Amino acid sequence: MRNAFAETITKLASLDQRIVLLSGDIGNRLFDPFKKLFPNRFYNCGVAEANMTSVAAGLALSGLKPITYTIAPFNTTRCLEQIKIDICYHNAPVIIVGVGAGLSYASLGGSHQSCEDISFLRSLPNMNIVSPCDSYELIALLKEAVKIDKPLYFRMGKKNEPLIYDKIPNLKIGKGNIIKKGKDICIISYGPILHEALLAADILKEKEKINAQIISMHTIKPLDTDLLKDIFNNFSSVISIEEHSIIGGLGSSIAEWMIDSDIKNKRLLRIGTPDSFFSPIGSQTFVRKKLKIDAENIYYKITNHLKTYENTRCNIS
Repeated sequence: MRNAFAETITKLASLDQRIVLLSGDIGNRLFDPFKKLFPNRFYNCGVAEANMTSVAAGLALSGLKPITYTIAPFNTTRCLEQIKIDICYHNAPVIIVGVGAGLSYASLGGSHQSCEDISFLRSLPNMNIVSPCDSYELIALLKEAVKIDKPLYFRMGKKNEPLIYDKIPNLKIGKGNIIKKGKDICIISYGPILHEALLAADILKEKEKINAQIISMHTIKPLDTDLLKDIFNNFSSVISIEEHSIIGGLGSSIAEWMIDSDIKNKRLLRIGTPDSFFSPIGSQTFVRKKLKIDAENIYYKITNHLKTYENTRCNIS
């Protein structure tokens, strides 16, 4: 995803002279083409992310389109106050790019893992949150993100994420996308873990003859409530899957919407990282399995959920 981001933002900067890129001391070689073409529009702000955020807010209020880029927890948790007061309070059009979100940097431990960022930022007024599942979706959404004159958090993976699309899709921020049609249950996910959701759906079809519909809810805020209404009108069981805490992410957003919309006789299963600090250190694949958010464990969780649902319905009858 990093390469796709660098190539796309360079192309977009050639079309819009207001785009300015600020880096938190990473991606230096990655952005060499950008720096060569636009030497006056790239700033390495060093390991001073809070200051970088404030600088970006000032640039935005001066009529430019600044984009801050660094590892996800350093660009969110570390400078949350600046995001709140300098960016969101003024509704300043800054794109905050969190690279390697979720468990992309799992091998570096808790300081580099980012499973709370959506929860923090979702509660801030004026903030928009987008998380592409692969490089093609990233390209499509980044093109849309630079058009929005509002604060936006662009949550992305790191590298070597499997492609889900076979070409660059036509997407709109705030509108989810059906990746795979199905008739039995609906799985809603976002970001690179959407690939695990697709693998789990394949297992469900092979072993249980369950045909799952898959949705890429790439925009977590604003939530696509029109799509949710359609989903809950057509499916009795809906599953959210995310590489984020079970608290405050997409699953929480959907649950809140269900309560506010008085959705009844429907079941929502939320799958995400646990509400705890976790000690497993290793590759992203290893930690996903340990935290039971890999395809096989997702399959088991969904089947157990469906069996419990059916047993409850039988008992009620």
